Amino acid sequence: MAVRPIPAGIAYADDSDRRASRSRTWRKLGRNPAAVLGVMILLGVVGAALAAPWITPHDPAKQSLIRRFTPPVWATGGNSAYPLGTDQVGRDVLSRIIHGARISLLVGVLAVVVSVLVGVTLGLVSGFLGGRIDTVIMTAVDITWSFPQILLALAFVAALGPSLVTVILVLGFTGWERYARVVRAEVLALREKDFIEAARAMGIGSARILARHILPNTFSSIVVLSTLQVAQAILQEAALSFLGVGSGRTYPTWGQMIALGRDFVSVAWWLPTFPGLAILATVLAINLVGDRLRDALDPRV
Repeated sequence: MAVRPIPAGIAYADDSDRRASRSRTWRKLGRNPAAVLGVMILLGVVGAALAAPWITPHDPAKQSLIRRFTPPVWATGGNSAYPLGTDQVGRDVLSRIIHGARISLLVGVLAVVVSVLVGVTLGLVSGFLGGRIDTVIMTAVDITWSFPQILLALAFVAALGPSLVTVILVLGFTGWERYARVVRAEVLALREKDFIEAARAMGIGSARILARHILPNTFSSIVVLSTLQVAQAILQEAALSFLGVGSGRTYPTWGQMIALGRDFVSVAWWLPTFPGLAILATVLAINLVGDRLRDALDPRV
C-alpha cells in the first residue's frame, strides 16, 4: 500500500504556525521590562568583553607601585586616569574587570556547550532506548548529582592543575546530568506520540527519529536550561578562582580579583567590591533573561 505524501499546504501551515509562535515569543519578551533590562546589561558586558583590547584605558597586567591603592575617581585622592582605582601593585581595576569579563563569559559559554553535548546525547539515548541502558545512565546521573558540584570541580582542577581549558572541561563534565534528566523526561513523553509511531511505521530509523523528530521538540527546554546554566558556570568559575584553583595567574578573573583584594578590604574597599558587582550584574542579567525566556516558551503561561 503506497503512502500518500503530505500535502504541501499542511507543511506551509505548520511553518506559518511555527513562525507565528516564535514571533509571539519575541514580542512577549520585548514587552517584559526585566527581560529588556537583562538583555541590555548582557549586551554591555559582552560588548565590553569583545572590545576589551581597544577600550581598556591601561594594560591589565601593568604595575606601578607609585599608583598603588589609588581610590576611585570620585573619592578623595582619586585619579581620572584610573576611574575605579588601582590595586595593591598599581594595576588598573577597570581594565582588569573588563578583561575578566572575557574569561567569565568564555568559561560560562564553553562549559555549557560541553554539558549540552554530553547531557543531551545521554538523555536522548536513555529516554528513547530505555531498559538497562536507561538504568545505567540514570544511575550515573544520581551518583554525579549526589556530590556537591563545586567540590567535585575543585577536586578535579586540583588534580589536573589550574588552567583555562581544565576549568572549562571540569565544569562541563560536572554539569551534564541536568540536561540528561530534563531531556530524558521530554523523550519519555514524546516517544509515545502519534507522529513518532507514524515515523516508525514508515520505516524511519531510530537515529533519524531522534535527530529529526524528537530533538527539535526539546530545544525550548535545552535553551532555557542552558541560559540559566551559564550563570551557574560563571559563579563556579569565580569560586574556583577565589580558591586559587581557577585559570591560573595568566588571565585576570573576577574571582581572583576578589581573592587578592580581600586582605586589603579595610584600606581599599574597591578591590573586592567592583569585581563582586560585576559578577552580580552579569549573573542577575542572565537569570532575568533565562526566567523570562522560560515563561515565554511555556505554553501553559
